[in-house]
Amino acid sequence: MKAVVVNTPGDASQLSLGTYENPNPTNTQILVKVKAFALNRMDILQREGKYAVPPHASPLLGVEVSGIVESIGKDVKGFKVGEAVFGLMPGGGYAEFAVLEESLAMHKPDKLSFEEAAAIPETWFTAYQALFFVGEMKKGQDVLIHAGASGVGIAAIQLAKEAGARRIFVTVGSDAKVKFCESIGATKGINYKTQNWSDIILQETDKQGVNVLIDFVGKDYWQQNMDVLGLDGHMVILAYMSGTVVENFDLSVMLRKRLRIEGSNLRARTLEYQARLRDDIYQHAVQKHIAKHDGQLKVFVDKVFNWEDIVDAHKYLESNQSMGKIVIKVTDNQ
Repeated sequence: MKAVVVNTPGDASQLSLGTYENPNPTNTQILVKVKAFALNRMDILQREGKYAVPPHASPLLGVEVSGIVESIGKDVKGFKVGEAVFGLMPGGGYAEFAVLEESLAMHKPDKLSFEEAAAIPETWFTAYQALFFVGEMKKGQDVLIHAGASGVGIAAIQLAKEAGARRIFVTVGSDAKVKFCESIGATKGINYKTQNWSDIILQETDKQGVNVLIDFVGKDYWQQNMDVLGLDGHMVILAYMSGTVVENFDLSVMLRKRLRIEGSNLRARTLEYQARLRDDIYQHAVQKHIAKHDGQLKVFVDKVFNWEDIVDAHKYLESNQSMGKIVIKVTDNQ
């Protein structure tokens, strides 16, 4: 089959369309003829040779796809050949064919395009997990979401609003992104390049701080994150784009505020954990809102590329211009 391959670990120019062996579904898996797949930050790290692929996962990039069921394993009960599906996998999405565990696959609603469906799994699973499974957000709480215009950030804003958050603060890198995030539910967007976001949040909360904080930045935001976390605050660390080592940190703030700081990932979680997320997302987000186009929860696709232009797509992701997901069409399967 055709697939996007990494010729040598490195920059986006190392990506090209090549060939790879066809995947074979196990008894509990479905084989999908891929219509579209979406890009994620982890794809960049894996392309550069800096991301360890989980055991038994395909070495090909890509963890979320949409397409048509080509064949099913003998124990699969919930899907049939020819059905439109989308879902999450530990790797192998950048290809003509990919395998999904039945427990991580979802039927594609008719009102969703294949491009929109491919943009859901990794992003919405991660946002939902961070807010509710780990951060334990409750109605009436204040939330801070860094990288608010990222795919995960956009999903988290909408999920927090739908769950009854009192105030939703986001940090972003441009005034245009501020306006966008506020238009989809953020109470206040803050341009970190021109404003001191921690001072603004403390002012807005009467120095009480936020209850739940989702961070992708790491080292450079550590002290300000400690400043804006309120009593019994939960911080969920999903990435560390600015670095991993925090120096001269005063541990007393954690005791004084009774903080809980927890790192989280999704790709290395157990199948059972991911399946529980699948069930919650499909029921509470996809079926209840997204499939109905009721305006409560919406999938934002920033740009769609053909897979012949995968190098340009990765460069666009790295440019930090996008507001929403970047999706790739597998043109051979259209």
